[in-house]
Amino acid sequence: MTNNDIDNLTLDLAHFLLDNHTTIRATAKAFNMAKSTVHHILNTRLKHLNLTLYKNVKQLLQENFNIKHLHGGQATKLKYEKLKENINLNDKIEFLGI
Repeated sequence: MTNNDIDNLTLDLAHFLLDNHTTIRATAKAFNMAKSTVHHILNTRLKHLNLTLYKNVKQLLQENFNIKHLHGGQATKLKYEKLKENINLNDKIEFLGI
């Protein structure tokens, strides 16, 4: 891969992330890359390539970081609700003798 290819990839990653309001993980999945690679490219190469774009990406990543605990809490809540439903279902099956 030449430097020009890497520069184009860097810009493609940044535009994809901003246009779709995705996370590093979703962007990495879309480009079939490791999320650490995407993160590294966006944090090191983009800064030298296009400072304005870098600042916009950084802002979106900060927003994602600020709300990730909410998504984690939501996922945990759903997990335990499903677990509770399964327990209730098992109790009903046991009660009915099935």
